Formats: sequence, structure tokens, C-alpha cells
Amino acid sequence: MSGFEWLAGGGETGALLRGIDWSKTPLGPVQDWPLSLRAAVRIVLSSEFPMMLHWGPELTTIYNDAYAPSLGHKHPGNLGRPAREWWSEMWDQLTPIFDKVLSGGTFHVENARYTPDRDGVRREAYFTHCHSPLWDDEGQIAGIFLVVTETTRQVVAERDLTQANADLAQQVGVSRASEARLGALVRASSEILYSMNADWTEMRQLTGGGFFADTGTANPHWIEDYIPEKEQSCVRAAIAEAIRSRSVFSLEHQVRLADGGVGWTQSRAVPLFGPDGGITEWFGTASDVTARREIEEARQRLNEVLEKQVAERTAELTLYRNIVQSTRFPICAYDTEQRVIAFNRAHAAEWFRVMGYPARPGELLPDAFPPDQAAVQRAFAARALAGEEFTAEGDFGNPDLTVLHWELDYSPIRNEAGVIIGAFHHARDVTSRLKAEADLLQAQDALRQSQKMEAVGQLTGGVAHDFNNLLTVIRSSVDLLKRPGLPEERRDRYVAAISDTVERAAKLTSQLLAFARRQALKPEVFAACDSVRMLDSVLGTLTGPRIRIVTELPETPCFVNVDPSQFDTALVNMAVNARDAMDGEGQLTIRVEAREGLPSVRLHPTVPGAFVAVSLIDTGSGIPPGQLERIFEPFFTTKAQGKGTGLGLSQVFGFAKQSGGEIAVESRVGEGTTFTLYLPRAAAAEVRLKDAGEPAPLVDGHGTCVLVVEDNTNVGTFTTQALAELGYRTVLAASAEEALTELARDADRFDVVFSDVVMPGMSGIELGQRIRQEHHDLPVVLTSGYSHVLAQNGTYGFDLLQKPYSIEQLSRVLRKVAVWRQGKRSSVR
Repeated sequence: MSGFEWLAGGGETGALLRGIDWSKTPLGPVQDWPLSLRAAVRIVLSSEFPMMLHWGPELTTIYNDAYAPSLGHKHPGNLGRPAREWWSEMWDQLTPIFDKVLSGGTFHVENARYTPDRDGVRREAYFTHCHSPLWDDEGQIAGIFLVVTETTRQVVAERDLTQANADLAQQVGVSRASEARLGALVRASSEILYSMNADWTEMRQLTGGGFFADTGTANPHWIEDYIPEKEQSCVRAAIAEAIRSRSVFSLEHQVRLADGGVGWTQSRAVPLFGPDGGITEWFGTASDVTARREIEEARQRLNEVLEKQVAERTAELTLYRNIVQSTRFPICAYDTEQRVIAFNRAHAAEWFRVMGYPARPGELLPDAFPPDQAAVQRAFAARALAGEEFTAEGDFGNPDLTVLHWELDYSPIRNEAGVIIGAFHHARDVTSRLKAEADLLQAQDALRQSQKMEAVGQLTGGVAHDFNNLLTVIRSSVDLLKRPGLPEERRDRYVAAISDTVERAAKLTSQLLAFARRQALKPEVFAACDSVRMLDSVLGTLTGPRIRIVTELPETPCFVNVDPSQFDTALVNMAVNARDAMDGEGQLTIRVEAREGLPSVRLHPTVPGAFVAVSLIDTGSGIPPGQLERIFEPFFTTKAQGKGTGLGLSQVFGFAKQSGGEIAVESRVGEGTTFTLYLPRAAAAEVRLKDAGEPAPLVDGHGTCVLVVEDNTNVGTFTTQALAELGYRTVLAASAEEALTELARDADRFDVVFSDVVMPGMSGIELGQRIRQEHHDLPVVLTSGYSHVLAQNGTYGFDLLQKPYSIEQLSRVLRKVAVWRQGKRSSVR
């Protein structure tokens, strides 16, 4: 071996290397190998980390014992052979890497995916590896040095966990039983989860988290498997009482641990009830309180011994050490001067891990920490020496090593006379637990965001479908209108089709805004009973002669403060829904009554206050339980294609929410459904008189001058041209700032300002408020397709014309405000 010491060692792989006849390989005889190759081989063989090198034109491969297990059946037969023969099945993946390194670069990647053949079959595998160039004795790149770690298990485990989380997310909300299960788990506040059948004779599932042995199958012998014999009678008695009282099971008792030992748990389970009121299942949690019990027992033993041995200081110190050493959890005792007098091996190990030096008896405990942490520790110790028992949390440790988050239990030590002679604390590293909780919150946030995006996609698809249908009618009609020689009858028909389709599109937009609680409401105080009476004939026409309408109205009028037109629309939508559910035959009961408080609906808590409840009760087919939570979704409908858009109940939902109320539904399949609309109740004294009738549309403008403020050039141009045809004089301003300039030049020439709400810079509402301040009697009419300001705060007293508007509607509104201004000026004169 003389002269070849650099090839010594290396375990099994080193022996194999020494047995190869290298003269028959591209590398040639070993004694001719360059010093650079020998040094690299020596590094590989002496390392306990997986390493490999490729050398020479053929990239002949040499590796160590640590690398060999990842090669499967390729070891040891391919040792000393060219790399291309090694990895022929994935050579296309490796070639770019090798080319880069042989050109002088380096390559590092984490969790890279490959499909090596290690057992006769190509299988997916993941590696974190770094490739670096190797230089020969002349300074030329002659090989590649590889350090690698296989991460297949980690990547697959993380991927499986991600898939498991995704599968779990898809199951959320599937059924009422799932919601009850989730609610039960939340109420149980868990670390370890389990489920039992109704009489506890069978454990259905246990997720032990390493505390208990997990089980995913039914276990009728769970008491014998998990509960020590001396505890079984106590557990059975507690179970019997919980079943008898149909209440929460709660008990702290001993259990057999997954590692074969015996610990303590705080077990709590809640019953789930079926439709008949009987218990169907129990869901519960079991918390590991072993540490707390051991600490309590240690504390009890410590106090008992201290009561007997307070005469001498030496005896006290001996007791401290004995008691502290009796627990396997980190524990430290200190005297009234906050000097360490005892600690166990667990405390010593944790101290060395985070501080970097051994724990020392007699040391002032706070002074052992960095200055910013010492003040906190001193305050904690002082509280315990003052007689307080408490638990605290904080970040402690040497910043140069590791700072962890700790949960610390403090309690005083008293002698038999009750005098405090010291204190101790028990430390628990909860860093990983907090990280897991943070990861869970992040996963939940991601799930909620995914659900939001799914809902947005569903809504967008429904809107696109309906608007494409409407646009098809409009475009087809426009194309037909372009045909030459079109008869007047057909021209009128196509124009009417366009007008009707625009009305339907506007209604669809209004329904979507209502569901989103973004419509501009005009609340008024009116009697709900009176509105129901006035709608009686309309509802009778809608539902047909075979449906009997019964109204149950109280003697009191039941005033509400909401938008009256939206209120009527909501009743009509619910009545039409009831008509379809009854297939045109049955009884529809409309009941109005005053209620105190808003009940809990869809997991929302009850809300105090005065409300009016308007209920529509039908005798129809009812709603299956699986669809109850979806009936208010936009575009969700159980009707046949073309029989409904699924927006009627969505409008009711949005109107109720935006008005400060709620919509509740109760249904039994085959018996009927009750929809109850809750709206805030108002005092009768707040009733306001309604406006007088509106003027007729399309009257001659008589030269009325209108300042049109519209940032959209097409809309502004069309509006001014249309008004000009009706006899109005117009001035177009492209922004609120431009409009103010026109008013500053000569405001008296204008009879009315007609402004869009949503514009860059100053909004139409802000413009209207400026005009009120500077030109008191100049009326302002606003127009908007949607504005969140209008939806939240109303119109601020301005007349509002919703987009899309017709010329008839525009003329009607302008004529109304012009007449108002003329009347006001006449009264002044």
C-alpha cells in the first residue's frame, strides 16, 4: 500500500475501489493519477456525507459509502464506470448541469425531481445537490465534484400533506353533519382528536399525535387498550353520567401512552344529536397534561418534604435537588435571592442548548440571561417569591446560538410555617407548536382565499353567460337593422327587442348589486302591512288562480325604514319562488309580525333590537337539506334551463343584509318552505309624505340649458346630441373641474347640472356639494351605473338616474327639476 495511502479507508466502497483494475479504465493505473484526482478521491472516501466525483473525458464515477444506499441495484457494479452508463435513463436532465460545471460554473438545486432506475424500474425521486468543477494539476477543469442529499421522503410527505389538506378543504360544507362535526371539534378545543359511537362501546377514530397510539379503525376494546385498570371504573362512571344527562363528558384521568408509559390526559367530548333528538356520535379531544401533573406532584412532594426539613439549610438544599431530579421535564429551583439552588438534567441540557455553557448552581438566575431578557426573568422570579403562581411566555436564549419561545410555570415554595423560602419554574419549549399554529393559520387563509376565488369564478361565469345571451339579441337586432329596405314593422320590432334586452340587462345588474349589497337604496319609513295589502292583487296575478293567498296581518302597522321599491321586489321574488315550488297550485301565506331580536342565522350570533318579520309560507315541494345553504348563491337554480336565472333570492338576500336585516329559511321536503325577511323596525313618527306624481316624459326642452358632466366621451356626446334633438341647450364638461370652470364663467345660463358620479379626480357627489355651496338654487341630477359611495351613504339628497337610462327617463328627470327651479324662482319674486 506504500505510496497509495490516499486510497486507504473509505469502508466498503473504499475496498471496492482498491479492487478495481484501473488500468482497464479511462483513468489508467492508480499510480499515474494526478495529485488533484488523488486529493479529491481522498476527500470523498473520508467523508460521512454523500459525495461523488466524475473525472476525465468519460466522467468516470467514484463515490463513498454514504452515497451508495441511494443507488439501489447500480451499486457496486457501476463503480468506476462512465457517468453516462450510470444515468442513461435521465441523461437528458444531467447533460445541461454537467456542461455548465465543466465550463467553470457551479450548480446547486434543492428538491430537484429525477426518475432514476435503482431497482429495475424508473421511479420518481428528489435530491438536493451541488455540483462544482474539479481542476487537474495543470489548472484545467477535468471533473465534477458532487455533494448530494436525497429528499424524496420529505418532498413526498409534504406533497401528501398538501394533498390531504386540499382533500379536507373540498369536504368543508358538504353536509350538515360535517358542520356539526366541525362545530363540535372547535368547541372541544383540541390537541388530540377522537370519536365514539353513541354508547361509547366503540372508538371509531383516534388521532393521537404521538401521545396515544393512532387508530383509524373501530376499536371495541379501547378502554382496555388505553385506560389503566385502576382508572377504568372511574372512566366508565363518567361516561354513564354523560350519556344519562346528554351533556359534555369531561374527566382528567391516567392513560397508556404510545411509548408504553403511563401519563395523564384531560378528556372532553360533546354529543351530536340526530333528527330524532337521539345521540348519534361523540366527538372529543384529549389534552396531554402529564407535565402539569408531574409538576404538581413534584411541587406537592417538595412542599411535603420542606414542611419536615426547614430546620437546616443543608437539608433544604438536599430536598430541592431530590425533588427537582424527580421529573423528566426541565425544572429549576432558586432561593429568595434568586440564586439557583437545584436543577435536573433536563434543565441542564436545555440550558446548554440555548445558552452555550453549562448551568451553574449558586448563579443569580436573571443575571445569566442577556440584559434585555434579564429584566423580564427578574420580574417573573419576584412575582413567584411574592406568593404568586402563574404561567408566562417569552423568547429566551443566547442570540448568537438560538432564541426559542418558552412557556414557564412559576410557583413559590413555603415551609411548614407558610413562609416563602424559594420558588421554582418549569420550562417548556413551545416554538414548534407556535410555528405549527402559524402554519395552520396560513393554510386556513389560503383555503379561504381559494374559496373566495372559486365563488368569484362562479359569479363571473354566470354573469358572462347571461350577458352574452343579452348581447346576442342586441347584436343580432343591430345587424338586422342595417339591412337595406327593411319594412317599418320589422324595424320597430328590432328596436323594441333592443330596448327590452337593455331593460333586462339593467335588471340583471340591479339584482347583482342587490346581492352584493352595493345598490343605492332610498330608505323611507312606511308600514309593511300596507305594502303587503297593496301587493295582494299583484301577487295574485303572478301566482295564478290555483294558488290561494292568505294574509295574516297584525292590527299594528309595523313600520320599517327601508327602500320601498326593493321591499316590494323582494316580496315578489319570494312569491314567484313559492309559486314555482308549488307548481302553480297550493296556498301561500304572508304573515307580518313584530319581533324582538334577530335570531341566529347561518352561524351568525343573535342580534338585539326591534325588527319586523315578513314570512312567506308555501305548501310546495320543499328544499332538500343539501341545497339549503346554496339557494341564495347568484345563478344557482334548480329550475329547468331557461326557467330562471337564480338571482331572485340573491336579490332578497342582498337587500336584507344592506338594510340591516336578515333572511332565514326553514323547509321540509314534501311539506313546504318558509322564508322570513327580517327588517329593522321604525317609529311611526318618522313617516314622510311621498313625492307628488312625476311629469310626462319626452316634453319639449323649451331651450332649457343643461351642463352635462361626463368623463366618457361616447356617453357624453350621445347624451348632448339626444338632448339637443329634444330642444335642450347643452354644454359638455369632461370632468368636475372643467364643470366648475364653466360655472365660474357664467352660472346663470344653466338651468340644471347633469353629472356622472364616478369620475377621475373630483366625484359627481363632491361636485354637487360644491354647487350647493356656491350656487344654491342650481339643481343637480346625478347618474351612475354603480358607486360604492352611493351604496354606503345614499344620494346625499340629489336626484339619481341609474345607468343605463333611456332618453325618456332623462327627459322626465330634467323636466322635473327644471319645473322645481322655476317654481322656486317664482315664489321668490
